[in-house]
Amino acid sequence: MTDNKKFIPLAIPAIQGKEWEYIKDCLDTGWVSSAGSYVNKFEQVVAEYVGCNHAVACSSGTAALHTALMVAGIGADDEVLMPTITFVAPANAVRYTGAYPVFMDIQPDTWQLDTNKVKDFLLKECDVKDGQCVNKHTQRNVKAILPVHILGHPVDIDPILELAKKFNLIVIEDAAESIGAIYKEKKVGAIGDIGCFSFNGNKIITAGGGGMLVTNNQQWAEKARYLTTQAKDEPVESIHNAIGYNYRLTNIQAAMGVAQMECLDKYIEVKRAIAERYFEGLADVAGITLPQEKEWAQSIYWLYTVLIDQNKYGMTSRDLLKKFSECGIETRPLWHPLHRLAPFKDCYAYDICVADDLYTKALSIPSSIELSVDSQQRVIEIIQGAFKG
Repeated sequence: MTDNKKFIPLAIPAIQGKEWEYIKDCLDTGWVSSAGSYVNKFEQVVAEYVGCNHAVACSSGTAALHTALMVAGIGADDEVLMPTITFVAPANAVRYTGAYPVFMDIQPDTWQLDTNKVKDFLLKECDVKDGQCVNKHTQRNVKAILPVHILGHPVDIDPILELAKKFNLIVIEDAAESIGAIYKEKKVGAIGDIGCFSFNGNKIITAGGGGMLVTNNQQWAEKARYLTTQAKDEPVESIHNAIGYNYRLTNIQAAMGVAQMECLDKYIEVKRAIAERYFEGLADVAGITLPQEKEWAQSIYWLYTVLIDQNKYGMTSRDLLKKFSECGIETRPLWHPLHRLAPFKDCYAYDICVADDLYTKALSIPSSIELSVDSQQRVIEIIQGAFKG
């Protein structure tokens, strides 16, 4: 048995690169705010890594999403198709623009946006009028699809791209949890029209916060840079001809981000090794369903998440969460289905049946880069020992 005293967090940052060196350089030179060489460098390394021509650093992943929606022309009373199982940020960002999310179900195997239901909705529940896709139920214009690559695994995005082309929709990828994940030899975030990343403290790499918008559309990139820096048309005389936002990343955060990007491929290897050890330890536990990796995907396994069948396992996901908490181990359920939250009661939801079951059964377990083999074995042993079948 392993040591049962040390607290095991769910997902915390790893500081293994040149973070101290680069941040000290910011402090030594005085470039600590939203101007400085590291902001530009961070944008360059992210753009090159994912394979996009342009990247714009933002103060958060949510800010990147909001900006992406604005530059893509999403506005008041438009609609954006997105999954109901995800963190709330993309739905909030849609509402910031005055648009409405349309919540879609998720696939039972990958837990990603159900592309078949997106197709059914567009073909059966929408009309095309003068080249514009219109939701028959709300009479609002559907303008975009926002696939969210949750938990580190890609959405099956080719069918989304085909539907977007047919219905004249924009594809905005939320890759906040999945930088470095690969879909058919392409990095997520760089496959659709515009993509967004998050560098929050619990992500695979962090800048202590921050986000990034990437695109091959130069006009969109220029507009994003303009909007995120308070829409300055003439900075000396402070002329602003549009509503702008204070969404710029600081040089200190960017310096940390550059150092973290240098470690990203190594961290992905570590995450995949953690996933492999979980698979080896939990594959034969009755009532536990492990995450799948499709043949067309390479997951970064950001948060390793399992499903718990109460009838076969002997307890619910929340019972197991409580047991972990009593043992000093941090776990958490997946996000509450967004279509059931009060802020989105006026938003349309289409044929959702898988998401609620997933929410009830899912539990994310420790996945930090620096999770030791002994600590991981402790997590595995608790799941094995909790089995009452």
